[in-house]
Amino acid sequence: MTFIENSILQHENVKVNNYRTKRTYSKAYDEIIEGLFAEKKYISSKFFYNKKGSELFEEITKLDEYYPTRTEMSILKNVAPALFGSLKDVDIIELGSGDCSKISLLLDAIPINNISTITYVPVDVSKSAAYKSANILSNKYSNLNIDIVVANFLDQYDYLERENKKIVCFLGSTIGNLDKTQASEFVKGIAKKMNKGDQFLLGADMEKELQIVEEAYNDKKGVTAAFNRNILNTVNEITGANFNTEHFNHVAFYNQSSNRIEMHLEANVDMEINIPNQSTVLEIQKGATIHTENSHKFTQAAILDFAQNNDLKLLEIYTDSNAYFSLSLFEK
Repeated sequence: MTFIENSILQHENVKVNNYRTKRTYSKAYDEIIEGLFAEKKYISSKFFYNKKGSELFEEITKLDEYYPTRTEMSILKNVAPALFGSLKDVDIIELGSGDCSKISLLLDAIPINNISTITYVPVDVSKSAAYKSANILSNKYSNLNIDIVVANFLDQYDYLERENKKIVCFLGSTIGNLDKTQASEFVKGIAKKMNKGDQFLLGADMEKELQIVEEAYNDKKGVTAAFNRNILNTVNEITGANFNTEHFNHVAFYNQSSNRIEMHLEANVDMEINIPNQSTVLEIQKGATIHTENSHKFTQAAILDFAQNNDLKLLEIYTDSNAYFSLSLFEK
């Protein structure tokens, strides 16, 4: 047990629930293998976030070129008093909790006398990320109840079955990593677990000028490139493969027909990859690519579709002065 894990469990207001099954690891192996041996090779973006990947992404959020995080933070600061200024007796469920700086802006708006009536539920597939977030918040808000949930929030919803009124927060535009069908199914899964009066706060990156978007994923310091290549380290950890990250170049561009940024890894040498338990060597030729991420950009019409297709009421779309980013509030 790590120091953070040990210290967080000393707080009487903190509980831990593990919704991951023993099949998770083998399922990840199978999913990666399927993508690598596909005609058009791909790796799911959820495999970016091993320990190093999470650290690199935090670094990305501080880059000059990367507007989404600071823009979303500015919106959160503006709307926090209206959203959370009188909140009490509510479970706040954050999907993909990771860095807790955003949720802190919302928690800061809750009257101090109401904090003990709030339960914060950080949900993350990474146990270390969930514990780190909970540790920071338990020290900052001593009376806050925290219920850590370790789960793959993109295809598990059992943790949403709670007696209290709840606000589900899905910040950071992670919804953009899903294709249209996946995003629709995800929102449907959330909506089905919401009770009357429950709310859903969704962060989404909006359509904007091409140059602004492409520069955000091709930063001058090369942090995004390192983040992209690091996904191969996760693949090596899970499958036992022998990928060398230096044998790939980072490629990111805007696909206008699909309204999304695409990230790929392009091989800069011919290679043969050995993967345990696979009878076939994975051959990758110089110039071949592996698709690692999509980041869809949204319109207000697309956000309204989430409500109309899932029996939700769209209460408000909050945005910045440039309409770069949005926070949409839905209610059941």
